[in-house]
Amino acid sequence: MMTNDRRKPIRWGMVGGGKGSQIGYIHRSAAHRDDVFALAAGAFDIDPERGRAFGVDLGLDEARSYPDYATMFATEAGRTDGIEAVSIATPNNTHFAICKAALEHDLHVICEKPLCFTTAEAEELKALSQAHGRIVGVTYGYAGHQMIEQARAMVRNGDLGEIRIVNLQFAHGFHSAAVEEQNPSTRWRVDPKFAGPSYVLGDVGTHPLYIAKVILPHLKIRRLLCTRQSFVKSRAPLEDNAVTLMEYDNGAVATIWSSAVNAGSMHGQKIRIVGSKASIEWWDERPNQLSYEIQGEPARILERGMDYLYPQARIDDRIGGGHPEGLFEAWANLYRRFGFAINRERGLAPAGIEELVFPDVDAGLEGVRWVENCVRSADAGGVWLDYR
Repeated sequence: MMTNDRRKPIRWGMVGGGKGSQIGYIHRSAAHRDDVFALAAGAFDIDPERGRAFGVDLGLDEARSYPDYATMFATEAGRTDGIEAVSIATPNNTHFAICKAALEHDLHVICEKPLCFTTAEAEELKALSQAHGRIVGVTYGYAGHQMIEQARAMVRNGDLGEIRIVNLQFAHGFHSAAVEEQNPSTRWRVDPKFAGPSYVLGDVGTHPLYIAKVILPHLKIRRLLCTRQSFVKSRAPLEDNAVTLMEYDNGAVATIWSSAVNAGSMHGQKIRIVGSKASIEWWDERPNQLSYEIQGEPARILERGMDYLYPQARIDDRIGGGHPEGLFEAWANLYRRFGFAINRERGLAPAGIEELVFPDVDAGLEGVRWVENCVRSADAGGVWLDYR
């Protein structure tokens, strides 16, 4: 299991993720799982009093439960025990400003996706992170599942042969009706002022896009075509369904179906990679298994935690094979990798791990770039465009 120097946990703060926030709860659960991070401060709510009370309920010093992120960053910077990293769990339209301010205060950042709204903004954040020597992580939480690393190792070791076809989807059905009319936590996701230039492309489509990048790091998108629809008409101009076709630089082709109106589907995130010798498929509703299908042989199911997996797939083992792990473990794996990367910058990370795969600032930038290209294609009438 990957470890960090536990004598010096990373002093950590949060922006957003307050009372009633499911995503805030999973951030804290993941960060605390391995004692790599220690929550020291927070600005949890747009309502200062509600945020202060929430921080106190979490056990924070009342003086370090701040009314807003600007006050927190400035005050913590003046403390000898001030925070060293911050997680951002706020609506999309705030990410850029908060992330920029955090980097300018020399903080490492873990940000909800999208990192920002434009490629230019993402490149600015990347330049800032490099200038300040700080890590930026993006919470593509499903990528923390162990079988993703198994898939990556299988491709790298040639088990599938030449990669030809990549079929990706994240298509759930929970927004097949206008649920946002009664649900404020959904309402902002379909409002361009808060959500940005897309709904499902950015909200769900970028998840399998990033997982495909983890598994297939050698493939580069050459061009794409995207069509998008607003089946619930009140969501226009934002889409609740989209289909994207892509061509890679090696001649492989890909599809991504991004949807919130796949009625009856619980989650529907699946990744299928087809090679010249074999195919693999992963489904996030059964994350402990990876389907491995060799042409001319019976299909087989690879199970998490087993000795026949590649070593890279067992680095994050928390319990033996047969015991199911889920989303909280996947997020904890990512937070441990974020912590490892931060501690490496601090000179505290243990030796022995040469490759550290986690969604970094480049992953955040690529997600923004992909959405921009998809919107550009769709708004031009669903045409093929060179990827830029």
